[in-house]
Amino acid sequence: MKFLLGMSGGLDSTCAALKLKECGHEVEGAVLLFSDFTDTSAAEKSAAEVGIKLRKVDCRENFQNCVINDFIDKYCSGRTPNPCVVCNRYVKMQRLFEEAAAGGFDGYATGHYAGTNFDEQTGRYSVTRALDEKKDQSYMLWQLTQEQISKLVIPLALERKTSLRERAGEIGLSSAKAEESMDICFIPDGDYAGFIERVRGKFPEGNFIDNSGKILGRHRGIIHYTVGQRKGLGTALGVPVYVSKIDPETNNITLSEAGGEFTRKMKVTGLNFQSLPVPDNMLEAELFVKVRYAAKPVSARVQFDSQSAEVFFSEPARAVTPGQSAVFYINNSIAFGGFIEA
Repeated sequence: MKFLLGMSGGLDSTCAALKLKECGHEVEGAVLLFSDFTDTSAAEKSAAEVGIKLRKVDCRENFQNCVINDFIDKYCSGRTPNPCVVCNRYVKMQRLFEEAAAGGFDGYATGHYAGTNFDEQTGRYSVTRALDEKKDQSYMLWQLTQEQISKLVIPLALERKTSLRERAGEIGLSSAKAEESMDICFIPDGDYAGFIERVRGKFPEGNFIDNSGKILGRHRGIIHYTVGQRKGLGTALGVPVYVSKIDPETNNITLSEAGGEFTRKMKVTGLNFQSLPVPDNMLEAELFVKVRYAAKPVSARVQFDSQSAEVFFSEPARAVTPGQSAVFYINNSIAFGGFIEA
């Protein structure tokens, strides 16, 4: 079979190319151009090392509209977005899907640590968790559509990154020494507030308040903070506090005493269903959910209505943050996901 592989030139996509070739598949790489400054040199070098062709795919306009603008809008509205979740759905996977279809490929592939599954009984596709729990990236793929997953191949589902790096070093691949990037790709210095202010201008200072509305101090602008934050607040109140609410309309940020950042329930909207069929009527289910990428799944009872879900945790969850993703699992498959509202 013939696959188009999204290729950054890092260890993961390079090893994914090798895995596909070893399984007897024909592989061509695709490096996605997200900005005028996208560096393609690593992808070009890795493609040459593993002996595959490499094409360049221009995603700049779509990336700006769907990812960067959305990221800025969400922060300005007091929410904390997941840009990689949005990128995977509307830019990265969609463009690979389209390029593969137009080029006569059997499907497309990536170097994510995750897998895919098809349930013959329900006729539904889903993304599954990777064997390497520390590297599992299924959380970032909850927005993928049935059509996108149906053509997606992920070769690293059963691999451990430590083993891949060791093997890459043994065969002399340059990506064996590549460092992992934990930053947002369009904000490499990590200063997301500075990035937003360069686009939208300086954000005004405002008040820190307590739950009763009493003014506790001044903040630097709402984009510098996120719900659940405890450090870097610049306040000395005598007791530990955390950000419990960000109100862009009043420009107030509510601080609450530490310990109150735990909750037993939340509301989730913008639902996308994978292994779980879209419920026709009110449905209640017992599932496991992750409320952050690095969080461990916790059990929860979920009640659906037509456009949202009410979630009740079996044990209190910390820093449930509006704008972040909540991803629900049945066994190791994504059941559905959504965006946290409150």
